[in-house]
Order: sequence, then C-alpha cells, then structure tokens
Amino acid sequence: MSTHLPTATAQDPESGARTDRLRAALLAADFTADGLLELLGASAYAALARSETVPALRATRGDSPLETLVRLFLLQRPAPSRRARAALPVADCLADGWLVQDGDEVRATVDVRPYGGPEGQDWWIVSDLGCAVGGAGGIQGARGADRTQLVLGVGGASTTLAGITVRTPVAKALDLGTGSGIQALHAARHATRVTATDLNPRALRIAALTLALSGARPAELREGSLFEPVGAETYDLIVSNPPFVISPGLPDGARLTYRDGGMGGDDLCRTLVQQSAAHLSDGGYCQLLANWQHVAGEDWHDRLRSWVPRGCDAWIVQREVQDVTQYAELWLRDGGDHRADADAYAARYDAWLDEFEARGTKAVGFGWITLRKSGSDTPSVTVEEWPHPVEQPLGDTVERHFARQDYLRTADDAALLAGHFKLADEVVQEQVGLPGAEDPEHVVLRQNRGMRRATKVDTVGAGFAGVCDGSLPAGRILDAIAQLVGEDPVLLRDRTPESIRLLVEQGFLEPVAAPR
Repeated sequence: MSTHLPTATAQDPESGARTDRLRAALLAADFTADGLLELLGASAYAALARSETVPALRATRGDSPLETLVRLFLLQRPAPSRRARAALPVADCLADGWLVQDGDEVRATVDVRPYGGPEGQDWWIVSDLGCAVGGAGGIQGARGADRTQLVLGVGGASTTLAGITVRTPVAKALDLGTGSGIQALHAARHATRVTATDLNPRALRIAALTLALSGARPAELREGSLFEPVGAETYDLIVSNPPFVISPGLPDGARLTYRDGGMGGDDLCRTLVQQSAAHLSDGGYCQLLANWQHVAGEDWHDRLRSWVPRGCDAWIVQREVQDVTQYAELWLRDGGDHRADADAYAARYDAWLDEFEARGTKAVGFGWITLRKSGSDTPSVTVEEWPHPVEQPLGDTVERHFARQDYLRTADDAALLAGHFKLADEVVQEQVGLPGAEDPEHVVLRQNRGMRRATKVDTVGAGFAGVCDGSLPAGRILDAIAQLVGEDPVLLRDRTPESIRLLVEQGFLEPVAAPR
C-alpha cells in the first residue's frame, strides 16, 4: 500500500478539469454501483462487500475497460499501461496521483468504490487500499502502511447513518469525524455549507477526494478532535460515525483512529452527545452511531438518558447487544490480531477482557442516537431496544417521530379527543386466532414501512384506527363505536385517550389538521 494520496484538488482549475475527465471515464466504462453488480453478479458483488476478492477476480479475467477498473481500484491488481489507457485518461491520473507507474504497468494509490446516491447519483467513495468495506485485517501485511492512520471506505455503519439522517434542507451541516467523506457527500445535497472534521489529516484529504471525484461541492475541512475544530459555531445538522469502539488500545499505546476514540469505556460517545447541544441551532438535529456499556447493577436505559443534554429531545434505539467475549472477538478480527501467533492473540484478548472487567461491563450495545434541540422544559426522551428489521431510508421516519412528540407534549386527553388523525401509510390489520373461531383472539396493527412496528389492539382500537382518515374528530368516532358495540360513550371516551396516545407515539396514527 502506498502511503501517498492523490493530489487532485477542486481549487486548482487544471486539476479540477483532470478530475472531471476521470469521472467521465468512470461513467463511460460503467464503473458504477449498477455496472459493478451487472459485471460481477450478485454472489461476487456480495463477497466483495465482505472483503472477499477471489470471486471478483474470477469475474474480471477479460480486458474490457470496466474489468480493468475493477482490478485496479477494487482488487489492488496492477494493470498493463496499454489496458489502463483504454479505460482511463492515464496521463491525468498519473499527474494527480490516482495511479503510479510501475515499469510497464500502473497501480492505484487508493481504493475507489462505486456508490449509488439516494436519487440514483453515481458517486465514488475513496479510501485506503484494502479498507473499502471495513477492518484493517485485509491490509495487515501491506507495505508502507501506518495502521493507526488508516481511512476506511463504505461499510454497514456508514450506510446506516446515511439512511437515518434527516434530509431537510439546511444552511449549515457538520460531519464530525468524516473519514472517507461519505456523510459530507450526502449532506452536500441539502446543506448550503458543509464542514467536515477529523483528527486524522489523512481522512480530511481522502474526504476531499471523495467529494471532488463525485462532483460535489467542496466541504470546509478542519483538523481536530470532537468539537474543538469548530469553536462555538452552531449547525442545523450534526452527523457523526465516531470512533465508538470500547477498546484497550494497541499494545504500544497507539490506537486505530478510525475506531478507537482514545477515551475510556463509552466516554467518547457520551461526551459527543453531551457537548452537541451547544453546537446545535434551535430545532437542529444531531445524529450519530454509538456503542454503550451495559454495566452490572445499572439499567442501560438510565445510562443513556443521563447522556441527553438539557433542552434536547432524544430518540435512542439499541439495535444489537453483544456480550464482552463476542465484542472482543469482533474487533480483534477487525484489527488483524487473529493473524498473530497464538500467544500474542491470547494476550490481546486478555487485555480486552481486563478492560471490561475493570469497568464492570457485561455487554456492549450498538445503536443510533438522534437529538433535536427543542428547547422544551419537558423534553421527550425515548430509549428503546429494536433489533428487528427496518426499512431504510428512515430520515423521514425520524423527522415524523419528533413532530409527533411535539404534538403529544401539548395534547391532554381533551385535545386528543378533539383531534383529527389519519392512519399512517402501509399499516395493515392482522387478526390472530384459532381456525374456525368466530372472533379473533387479538388484532394486530403492523407497519410495512419505516420501523415496521406491530402492536396489539382491542376491537375498539382496531375499529378506531380503521376509520381514521382525518375527516372526523376522535371523540365523534368513539361515540359512533360506542353505539355500535353497546358501550357507554362517556366511559369509552375516558379510557381511550391512553391508547390513542400510544398509537400516535409509535407512528400508527398521524395527527392532521381538521378539514375546513
């Protein structure tokens, strides 16, 4: 692996023109997410996403421009200069350092990964060679590599964060810990100004390359840790895929900057959450991925609630929990420690378990944290576990969640009964019971989009939800149901607001304005 990075810069008109020609060549060869899938097939494409290259090597034995690009930029294989010239403006690539000459062959200096934007854009994510899909293990023996400064490309965590981010147009967005620049690239679509920070100057350089090659506006790049590079500035959107791994660091005291935050336990994620409020504009969002400790004798829900800064609403979703042995093994493999001799591996494993034992950590949770600076004296803080499948993107779902919290915060029972509601899109009703039974044992409302929640409701709840189309206030609907089922309408009005509140909170019902 070369320690050098391309010198392409959007500020230099000549270099910018060379980058434009490179992008045109990538498009002409169909070096795109769709083109890659068509060339490799689903099996080899999926294997490549797992850092397994053999199937892709077998699928690129020809000499087409696309096959040449895959072997150069994704499989780290040299290409004869003759073949490279058929696929790329080689002189431009050599001038800006995307390629280096090696006898009669050329080699890539970085990984360039096709990536499909949310509206069908053809983008490319730049990263260090061997780091496109996560983990340093794939470059463990690479020459010239400083493992502590590696920059990863697209992985599951980065696409998850991109999917949950609220995409309302904003004036200012901050990508904290930008890495390869994928979050800054997404933010450039809907933010007038994007600032990207990273402790690793190599990451800032690679982020600039990602933006330039993808044709996005340049971001303002600043070096430093957490919020230090931005002083007292505020933003409408803060996104971060931080180095959240809870680790004891490397044996020599160094750390892998892409994953190890340099603070003990989950302190980095806590600090990031707690400091974010001071850097959010009113109504602004902070969205990040995080790990948190499950500590003996402590409720993890309470731990995370204590992180939420004053004046902010929060929605925290735990997606996965691993016991400490699973967690240690995952990140030992990520760092390539499994390739060491047995004694060295055992010593590293032991160091991870010592770290957890010292902190009373029994397990580690992973999930999403979204804050919104509401300024409310009665903030809404939802901390929940949801390991079930969801449908990305979830940005609109996140935005609607907080809008519903605003409504519920000010709506007492009388307001709920006077309110108008609409059944959310893609909600279906399921009746569960024994075959042949006259009545179902219970009724389930299920979301087929977004969080894909399901909730049991009684006959009244099912009937109420089924007729909510926004035309009638909730109280009148309940009066009609009471008449149908022979219940006292006053008693029904008294006991139903709690159920309405729950259906609104979970997104089965959406408050709407009364028709005129």
